[in-house]
Amino acid sequence: MKLTAYIIPVVVAAVFVYGCYKKVDIFEEFLAGAAENIKVSFDILPALIILMTCIAMLNTSGAVAFMTNVFAPAVKALGFPPQCLPLTLLRPLSGSGALAVYEDIIANYHPDSFAGRVASVIMGSTETTFYTVAVYYGAAKVKNIRHTLICAVAADITGFVVSCTAVRLFMS
Repeated sequence: MKLTAYIIPVVVAAVFVYGCYKKVDIFEEFLAGAAENIKVSFDILPALIILMTCIAMLNTSGAVAFMTNVFAPAVKALGFPPQCLPLTLLRPLSGSGALAVYEDIIANYHPDSFAGRVASVIMGSTETTFYTVAVYYGAAKVKNIRHTLICAVAADITGFVVSCTAVRLFMS
């Protein structure tokens, strides 16, 4: 068996031993933490429901396909694979939606194709920005996100551009 199979049991045992050493009621602390996490889950639930509803509406309405068709000639002229355009549209919104698009790219164009490599780098170097902002700011009860969203979207766009550039430079 691999060493990684023991990491979680060792960490749990270490926490238990440390709690006993410090004479902490481990079970009571566990219950308090679980109760607090349930409260946080209920606090962020409305933001997640709205976000998931919007993503479903985008997908079922055909808006992603429409935007892909509109922007495909421009991104192709810039050297970006148009097959990855749906991924760039969904990745900031939904990890599961982006994963489905990624799997489609890999299945249809092969992992070693230019589109497959760019899609792989995009998946590893960008974030589900809107989901993350909704969860973390919702959990912290922050109403004014100030410049977070602009900076995060700029980082995603940078990730998309650099993904294409890096694949072209290092894997062609």
